[in-house]
Amino acid sequence: NIRRHPLEIPPPSEKDWPKDDEEDFFLQDPDRKCNALPQPFRMINKVVMQVFESAMEIIERREMLREAQKQKVQPTKCSPTAEFQVTGRANCLAVSGKYIFVGVSDGLAAFSTCDCKEICVWDAVKTEICALHASDLGNESHVLLAVDDMGLVWLFCFHKESFLLVKALNEVGDISKRSTCVEVVLSPGGDYAGVLLQGNTKAWLEIYQLPKDSWLREMEENSEAAAGLACSERRPSRTSAVQNIFNTFPLQDFPVSTNQDGPKLDLPVLLLTVKPPKPITGSSFESPLDALKEVDDGSMLGLGYNHLIKDFQWELQETIFRSTYREYLEAEGVIKEEVPRHATFHFLLPSQVLQVGPDMEVQPDVPAGIGVHWGGNHNFCLYLLNHPLNEQVDSDLKPDVVWPCAAPIACSAVSSCSRYLALAGEDATITIWDKHLGFPLSVTAILEERFIRSIHFL
Repeated sequence: NIRRHPLEIPPPSEKDWPKDDEEDFFLQDPDRKCNALPQPFRMINKVVMQVFESAMEIIERREMLREAQKQKVQPTKCSPTAEFQVTGRANCLAVSGKYIFVGVSDGLAAFSTCDCKEICVWDAVKTEICALHASDLGNESHVLLAVDDMGLVWLFCFHKESFLLVKALNEVGDISKRSTCVEVVLSPGGDYAGVLLQGNTKAWLEIYQLPKDSWLREMEENSEAAAGLACSERRPSRTSAVQNIFNTFPLQDFPVSTNQDGPKLDLPVLLLTVKPPKPITGSSFESPLDALKEVDDGSMLGLGYNHLIKDFQWELQETIFRSTYREYLEAEGVIKEEVPRHATFHFLLPSQVLQVGPDMEVQPDVPAGIGVHWGGNHNFCLYLLNHPLNEQVDSDLKPDVVWPCAAPIACSAVSSCSRYLALAGEDATITIWDKHLGFPLSVTAILEERFIRSIHFL
């Protein structure tokens, strides 16, 4: 028989469709079809294979990450070369010369940078030191400013491996009138010290001049006297001779308030007291001539005080502002203007901006002024430090130079050479000033909705 019509392929039926677990049935060995695992072993086998495949994917991903990590530049891992044991809890440290000073839970400790051995301790008061600054005075002498947990500022001299307490700068008899230290700054070289203090309702900045020349002279004289006494009294026993030396030049066992048994060091001199700027109020001047006369009398130009805006004009402006933005003020709440209680200050070397009188002696490596800006204020104020010591400290000191800024100053920084000044405003704008020439070098605006909290020169 010969087929006259073409061969037709029958359509597939449902019974011929491959099952889910038999998608690769055509790859199987025909001889193993009779040896296929029955249920539920086939389901178990499928789950195990899925777990195995997932594990292999994770292994491959980790291998790729490990290879990518090897291609990156690895930082050098440094292990400590030496360590020193501190009695109590170490809160802060400062390095000056060949010494490391550590503030601990019960006082101060000094260590040598050569062998990390403890040289001496000061624990006469058993107070916890939380902040510490140190500066080298030369002739194996150092000045230290320490702040304890109660906000007291302790001024020390370190000479010949011994601590000498000079004074607690903000110590008063009535504890209810005691002010708390917020920040301390020690000028390079140890000529000046700045202490930011806060009371119950106000804050102020105190600048002290440290008589380091007389300190060095007095400590050297006491060292020579102690050495001469040790040489002249060789006949008595060794114990008595050492006791006499310690009575002449004690190391640390002296009272807190005075150094009656030790060398009489001169006390620091309060040079300036800087207070935050007063709020701008209505003017009492009748004409611009009256305002110019006030400037001639010593009032600083640039702070905004010598204006011709009356009280009723301030009130009218405030009324218009509140009526215009009433919905925003009600939604966010009105923040009452407060007197600033925090300041940032820097010691500045002589420059064209800080001009001093011809009768004043200026040294190039000794600070000639300070720059201060208070929180939320637009002005960067500069004060000269070379005031005669016989002048009475002004309770309402006016700045010698004022740099107004377009926005409130958030933070500031001074370069190590003290020539460049960086001011960052609350509008995220950074301005670099050349203090020697007195003009800005660059102005950089950061992205919007950014707040600059700190700035540093590298």
